[in-house]
Amino acid sequence: MESHEVIRQALDKGHVKEIAAKMGVSLSLVYKWGQRDEEEGSGASNPLDRVRQLYELTGDDHLIQWLCQQAEGVFVKNPPTGKQPGREVMPATQEIVQQFADLLSAISQAAADNCISKEEAGKIRHEWDELKRLTERFVKWCEVGDFQHLAEDLRRNHH
Repeated sequence: MESHEVIRQALDKGHVKEIAAKMGVSLSLVYKWGQRDEEEGSGASNPLDRVRQLYELTGDDHLIQWLCQQAEGVFVKNPPTGKQPGREVMPATQEIVQQFADLLSAISQAAADNCISKEEAGKIRHEWDELKRLTERFVKWCEVGDFQHLAEDLRRNHH
């Protein structure tokens, strides 16, 4: 599905006039976002295309991760495919275990005084999101049987 189609579908669930007013843009602009882009017709570069372009220019996954968090979700990048023999599972599983240990450490440190601060809750949330992301990535790699890329990917993306 193309971005303008996603926007048009979302607009069907709301009141376009109200959306435009709350966003501080014209009603016609919101309608144009639901059309093909400027190069192909009467549409206008829409917010989804702009975010995608910003992501492509920066290569920073945090943009997408933030957006997913706003929707109460998590971003998991699909690993490249290319099943190759001789891949090792242990380094990848060790990364998952380490991330789980990091989460448990954040929880136990925060709970030590029977009071969890906003900063401590943020640290726990960060570790939890990382564990979910790494574990989902692990499962995807397992599904295609490419364990060396999994281990390399986990090492490269583990913060």
